[in-house]
Amino acid sequence: MKTEYQSIAAYITKDGSLIRELMHPAIHKNAKQSLAQAIIPTGARTQLHRHIHSEELYHITSGQGRMTLDNEMFDVSAGDTLCINPGSSHCIENIGDQDLVILCCCAPAYSHEDTELLE
Repeated sequence: MKTEYQSIAAYITKDGSLIRELMHPAIHKNAKQSLAQAIIPTGARTQLHRHIHSEELYHITSGQGRMTLDNEMFDVSAGDTLCINPGSSHCIENIGDQDLVILCCCAPAYSHEDTELLE
């Protein structure tokens, strides 16, 4: 199975990030996980939220950000990878001078219904 980036439309998720679902069961019929690209513009921040069932992996492909993960806050940059456990509150802010681009892998796959906004 293959997807082509240029044919994937972007949309805004419940937390406010611009997302392209690179692979998602609801669209591509893969089995158990989703892979998306998130773009956070300069100066923007996602809303604090959590996922009840999904574990997320964030891999920063470009830019610089400040991650809030439960009670911790720390800076991230290209090459960093984060694990966000189910139920962990989190948000990320772009603190750099270019788009913050993140590959997001969710298992089970991302769904709006599994996303609880906390602010």
